[in-house]
Amino acid sequence: MSRILNNKNLLILSNISHIYNQESQKFRVLNNINIRVLRGEMVSLIGPSGTGKSTLLNIAGLLEKPTFGSINLSGHNCTKLSEDSKTFIRGAEIGFIFQSHRLFQEFSAIENVMLPQLIMGKSKIEAEKKAKELLSILGLKNRLEFRPAKLSGGEAQRVAIARALSNSPNLILADEPTGNLDAISARNVFEILYKLVKSLDISCIFATHNNDLAKLMDRKIVLKNGSICNE
Repeated sequence: MSRILNNKNLLILSNISHIYNQESQKFRVLNNINIRVLRGEMVSLIGPSGTGKSTLLNIAGLLEKPTFGSINLSGHNCTKLSEDSKTFIRGAEIGFIFQSHRLFQEFSAIENVMLPQLIMGKSKIEAEKKAKELLSILGLKNRLEFRPAKLSGGEAQRVAIARALSNSPNLILADEPTGNLDAISARNVFEILYKLVKSLDISCIFATHNNDLAKLMDRKIVLKNGSICNE
C-alpha cells in the first residue's frame, strides 16, 4: 500500500477539549487534543470504548461544538460558523461512515447513494450516474436495486462507503466501520476504503478497536482517557 502523501494539512484540530454537563456534574471527555491530518492520509484512531473517539469524530465532522479549541478544514476556520454553514460544509466536504451502516431500509442501494447528492442540489440524472459509478467500483453493480435487508454486512458497508463518497468529500470520518463485520469482511472493507482514499487524494480518520487494521494505516493516534498518548 502506498504511503506517499502531499504534505498539505486538510484538517487541523487545535486544543480541542469537550465537557459534558450531566445532572449538575461536569465530565471532561476530551482534553487538549491537537491533530493534523494531511490530504491523502488515512489515520487510525484507536483506544478503549468510552475514551472519546466518537465525540472527537463528531467534533471534526461539525456535528458537535467543542467546549474549547478550533477546527480548521480545507484552510477555513469552521469553529464559529452558523449551523446552516456547518450543514452545508458537512454535505460538501465530509463523508461519514458508521459502525451500523445506517442505510435507509426503505430505499435501494442506489437510492441510498443518490440521496445525499439530491440533498445538495444535484439532478436525479447526475445523482444516479454517480451512484452507479461508485457502486460499480465497489463491486456492487449487481446489487443496485437491493434494499439493505437483502445485502450482507460487508455489502451494506460498501454501500455506506459509496454514500460517504457521493458528494466528492475531502474528508471521510469512519466510526468503527468494520466493528460489526467478521475478520475477512472487515479487512476487505478496510482495503477498499484505503485504496479509494489514496486514489482520490482525500483524507480519512478511521476509528477502530482493531489494532491489526490500525497498523496498516499511515499513522496511528491513540486516545486514552480523553487525551492523546504514546503507546
